Amino acid sequence: MPDLGLEVLWKGKNFVRLLGGLWVALRISLIAAGISVAAGIILGILASRKHSVSSVILRIWLGIIHIMPQMVLLFLMYFGTTRAFGWNLSGETAAVIVFSLWGTAEMGDLVRGAVSSIPAIQRESAEALGLQPVQVYRWIILPQAVRRLIPLSINLITRMVKTTSLVTLIGVVEILKVAQQIIEANRKASPNAAFGVYLTIFVMYYLACRLLSLAAKRLEKHWR
Repeated sequence: MPDLGLEVLWKGKNFVRLLGGLWVALRISLIAAGISVAAGIILGILASRKHSVSSVILRIWLGIIHIMPQMVLLFLMYFGTTRAFGWNLSGETAAVIVFSLWGTAEMGDLVRGAVSSIPAIQRESAEALGLQPVQVYRWIILPQAVRRLIPLSINLITRMVKTTSLVTLIGVVEILKVAQQIIEANRKASPNAAFGVYLTIFVMYYLACRLLSLAAKRLEKHWR
């Protein structure tokens, strides 16, 4: 049987360290996703109004986010703003800010699209029955929009989880950084450690994203 380098996982606390690194990546993603969902819903509702200032801001924001690679945004936030404004920003905080900006722009666009897809006749009928605009959104628009948003939102969150591998470039010790440390420490004793460690990371990422997908399917069934 070929040496896959898996034995290095059971040396000391290597496997636990990998789990800790995965948790760092998930923590950044989940905090940013929570902020993105809350801010994106507000921004998306405001931007769903035609010719509004919010829709213009969202378009410009999306344009910047789509053009700029996340790595550049991370460098700009972590290295650029700390030097320019003199504040002390940890790598993890910088990552949460960048991922939240990215997620809010995309979530806002998803919400805008979902709200705009609701036929106008439903809103007009609700207003004709005497519902206030807030009640129309609360009871008519948002329940339908949320059902359409769940798969797209989960897709955005899984992209966030996978993109967290970039945060190692600003000094955050997440799963890939831990993997590099383990491989480097066992370079001579386990020459094939890289294969085993990265294969394990592949499985961990797959399971994390798979769980998110399963949760999305359950939510979809619940909301039908």
